[in-house]
Amino acid sequence: MSSLSLLCPLITDTTTVQRWAVCTPSVLSSAPLLSSALRSLSLKMVTPQSLFTLFGVYGDVQRVKILYNKKDSALIQLADGNQAQLAMSHLNGQKIFGKVMRVTLSKHQTVALPREGLDDQLLTKDFSGSPLHRFKKPGSKNFQNIFPPSTTLHLSNVRENIGEDELRELFTNGGGTVKAFKFFQDRKMALLQMSSVEEAIQGLIDLHNYDMGGNHHLKVSFSKSTI
Repeated sequence: MSSLSLLCPLITDTTTVQRWAVCTPSVLSSAPLLSSALRSLSLKMVTPQSLFTLFGVYGDVQRVKILYNKKDSALIQLADGNQAQLAMSHLNGQKIFGKVMRVTLSKHQTVALPREGLDDQLLTKDFSGSPLHRFKKPGSKNFQNIFPPSTTLHLSNVRENIGEDELRELFTNGGGTVKAFKFFQDRKMALLQMSSVEEAIQGLIDLHNYDMGGNHHLKVSFSKSTI
């Protein structure tokens, strides 16, 4: 059996001992690492970058490691325990690439970087210096806009002169269906509703930080609003 296990730090007591949360598309298990039949997943679908983008909605992802001997299994390390708890509470039970994701604790203490020249170098990525961290800046508005996955996506930093049809096309290119769309008054932000939560998750993974030209990179988040 194989699994997709995602590792996040989680403080479990008042001491400095740190534990880790594992987020796993699988059937629920009492084992520290969960097991499930995810053999149909390919590395083209689950990559360090895609996991960084999804879990980055709830915390600043530091490292991602896809296991060399279980390429449908991965470990994700977040910046702190609160962020790990957010990721666990909001992503547990959600579907990604057609499989259900579960969250539990792991015995692992850290995500180690591979030595140079090893075959698994491309499977592990250090994101600690990424400019795409949503929560690096103290007091950022991103802290006030953390919501569970939903069918409605909030788009911001929309390039000037881009129209509704172009944005709809972006989100349907991956095979999803856009059910509703609404520009904010300034047209720099918009709400876009997909036909399912899974499609919205895929849209966020594919298009967050999408280069729209003119020094505009699209920002995508989940929204609590409806259209």
